[in-house]
Amino acid sequence: MTGEWPTLTVNEIRDPGDRSIAIGPFGSRMKADSYVEKGVPVIRGNNISDTRDLTREFVFVSDETADELRSCNVYAHDLVFPHRGAIGQVAIVPSDGVERYMLSTSLMKLTCDRSRIDPKFVFYFFRSARGRHALLQHASTVGTPGIGQPLTSLRSIQLPVPPLPEQRAIGHILGTLDDKIELNRRLSETLEAIARALFKSWFVDFDPVRAKAEGATRVCPEAIAELFPDRLVESEVGDIPEGWGVGTLGDVAEHPRRGVRPDQIQLETPYIALEHMPKRCIALSDWGAGHGLESNKYRFNRGEILFGKLRPYFHKVGVAPVDGICSTDIVVVAPRATEWFGFVLGHVSSTEFVDFADAGSTGTKMPRTSWNEMARYEVVLPPRSVAKALSTLIRPAISRLIAGIHESRTLAALRDEMLPRLIAGEVRVGTDERDERERARA
Repeated sequence: MTGEWPTLTVNEIRDPGDRSIAIGPFGSRMKADSYVEKGVPVIRGNNISDTRDLTREFVFVSDETADELRSCNVYAHDLVFPHRGAIGQVAIVPSDGVERYMLSTSLMKLTCDRSRIDPKFVFYFFRSARGRHALLQHASTVGTPGIGQPLTSLRSIQLPVPPLPEQRAIGHILGTLDDKIELNRRLSETLEAIARALFKSWFVDFDPVRAKAEGATRVCPEAIAELFPDRLVESEVGDIPEGWGVGTLGDVAEHPRRGVRPDQIQLETPYIALEHMPKRCIALSDWGAGHGLESNKYRFNRGEILFGKLRPYFHKVGVAPVDGICSTDIVVVAPRATEWFGFVLGHVSSTEFVDFADAGSTGTKMPRTSWNEMARYEVVLPPRSVAKALSTLIRPAISRLIAGIHESRTLAALRDEMLPRLIAGEVRVGTDERDERERARA
């Protein structure tokens, strides 16, 4: 139990260097016009999420700016925390080959004394309810959440400190689960990118047709190449493959209107609202439950497409990983026949379609689109055989993507169950000398 472990303050576990606990620069020292196209990446609040890793949407400052603000430089294994905004979150700077990062004005950092404390253990402490509470208890909730004396507050936080080998073992166990979750996320991104590229090649750029027209060989498997004509012809929407037509999304897709009243909703029914849907990502890995809902919803089936129809949420489009219910601010879209799945998904999740829906939205305070408007979207219609070939290739990728979502949720639940018990010492982990040497090098 934690009673067996000494309790130390963050100030006692920090690296003895004078820059080991620091705050980001004042806004006047790093304004937006300090950003450059390439240079030292700046960690901002939006780079920190509920995952372990930093998101990759960085802005940059020059090496000269970073040199002038050396106390705000962060390196691999440093921990970063918001002291304004999303207080309670934490990230650990990765060992990813980047020499250094910069803190933004709303963040603070901690460099641990690695001779006595494992940064991964400290990271997971702050991911636990106990660690989050320690950060949040110093925050003001008036206006934008903020910590009045951020560095003083950070230094004073107390945490249990088991022996270093046990710290590393705990960090390794929890980190291994996060590694697998991250691997699934990256695989999901790759599968989605492949599906998008294939759709664009076939139905936007008409690459197989152009290749055949130019006499190219082995552009795609012979059985697939035979499905495409060898020339483009003029149409009212520009050049299209010979024998193909022009129609609308509504010709091949529909909006199943399966309304559900609150009294018909079971408590544990998966529920997807706009806040559960990531932008520009078809993998829907988050959802809630149906208890407490007080208004009508739509029912959807696993594999159907969900489209967020409010303008602020446009480009929230994904494939349902479960059967469930969703907000009426989401349009459920399904192909009229299974062979059109890949074709419909490719269009509905495209930037061009989102722009079309945005342009046709109505309402002043909160403009929104509708299925009637979405169904009018003009598309070049291939023969069913071509649409079926795409769906045959894409469906296994979507199935693997969905399987990864469920596996990651299981791993996350296991991690979240183990985290407080490991941090509290309720579950003890053995340490093997050989394994310990490996973890120390990590």
